[in-house]
Amino acid sequence: MVRGPGMWGDLPRRARWVAAGYVVGFAEGFCSHAYSLWTGGIHAYGRDPVLIQVLFHAMLVFDALAVVLIIRASPAGPPLAAAAMLADASANWWTQAPDMARHPLRYLVPFGLLPITLFGVFVLVTAIPLYQTIAARRPAADQASRQLA
Repeated sequence: MVRGPGMWGDLPRRARWVAAGYVVGFAEGFCSHAYSLWTGGIHAYGRDPVLIQVLFHAMLVFDALAVVLIIRASPAGPPLAAAAMLADASANWWTQAPDMARHPLRYLVPFGLLPITLFGVFVLVTAIPLYQTIAARRPAADQASRQLA
């Protein structure tokens, strides 16, 4: 059976699990940033520096784009995901570092900085292998779609 471009069927099982983890994580990030915007408006991150506020609002777009690109199995997905997580995790650490230095145990909870950090490490460790897997299958998928046309 020939699968069209963007299908995960011809990806190895490990790559499908990694991609599914990306989709879940970035969808959750999108929902989190959307909720913040919905409940707090444009000043939802008002205590943070302006550039960080802009980044957190831009993450709404980057998270959604990462989900779409990963679902489509686009080679652009993993690099975008890695850049987005690096920016998001760095900004969160930047804004929360002073409080974390004073109260480190407060951050050992299943929301906030801990899952952002863990997901960021997961994305950064798996982005290159996932990119290589998706990119390696791309020429075969393009050739198959040309043969069907």
